[in-house]
Amino acid sequence: VQLQASGGGLVQPGGSLRLSCAASGIIFYINDMRWYRQTPGKQRELVATITSSFTTTYAASVKGRFTISRDNAKDMVYLQMISLQPEDTAVYFCNADYRYWGQGTLVTVSS
Repeated sequence: VQLQASGGGLVQPGGSLRLSCAASGIIFYINDMRWYRQTPGKQRELVATITSSFTTTYAASVKGRFTISRDNAKDMVYLQMISLQPEDTAVYFCNADYRYWGQGTLVTVSS
């Protein structure tokens, strides 16, 4: 199983980024997919979930600014992030069904 996250980088406050996660080795369409984030010294935080039936949920801190989506034809999950703030700086990880983790992609929000 491999989850390959990409799309992180440096962005100014108020900017946008789209993270992508390519999945392989799993039957993608039956898995609930999640994005987490983690900063040094803190626990990993659940940011967004999209279920196999396309139901989405978000952490209160990102609701209205982040959008999770999936493309079952491509085995991909995305996280569109807008109005980014310095407190969104973290390593973002994708997760499949609570069992499998990607390697993370760093998002830095700074002027």
